[in-house]
Amino acid sequence: MKYPFQCFLAKIILLALASSFVSCYDPSPLQDYCVAVPEKNGVFVNGEFCKDPKLVTSDDFFASGLNIPGNTNKRLGSFVNPANIPGLNTLGVGIARIDFAPGGLIPPHIHPRASEIILVIKGKLLVGFVSSNDYNYTLFSKILYPGDVFVHPIGLVQFHANIGKTNAVAIGAVGSQNPGYISVGDAVFGSKPPIDPKILAKAFALDINIVRYLRKVFSPQDDIVND
Repeated sequence: MKYPFQCFLAKIILLALASSFVSCYDPSPLQDYCVAVPEKNGVFVNGEFCKDPKLVTSDDFFASGLNIPGNTNKRLGSFVNPANIPGLNTLGVGIARIDFAPGGLIPPHIHPRASEIILVIKGKLLVGFVSSNDYNYTLFSKILYPGDVFVHPIGLVQFHANIGKTNAVAIGAVGSQNPGYISVGDAVFGSKPPIDPKILAKAFALDINIVRYLRKVFSPQDDIVND
């Protein structure tokens, strides 16, 4: 009887070790839903207070307006309009409409807590992401047309750019209710307080005056200090 017991024990240990390698981002819900409410009472789940389940209605899981074009009259020529749905709380998903003017783009950025899938509705987009150093910083990119989709893995630098001559529209869906957004340019050249320009000049092989210029582009003027 000794060996069957040892075999059983070994299986339990292996199962425990395997489970320790499982990663989780948004928490698994312990209830059907937790509709977020602004009131500071009730049950607090995943950073939000939950609406009384007896008062939940279909409207809590509904949003409209993604058919309305966003204002792309900005430096980058793009606009992101996320669907504001209270019932998304704890469900681990999110969705947004992304509008692009001709030449508009979402600059290189990272979603630290979610993968993203892009569906093109209108226009022509160049999208892509760059792998980590484990895979030699390989660029994976594709030109997308209406009906095409492309997946961006979690935590990798990605971008979306309108390379057509007309406006473009895409739907972005993410695997988190709060995927996070880190713009590479803003994080590196617009940090508060600023990173020492000598460090940035050496890191990116740039003239220090170019670094100072980029800091003025990415930072409010009152955040710029004398170097």
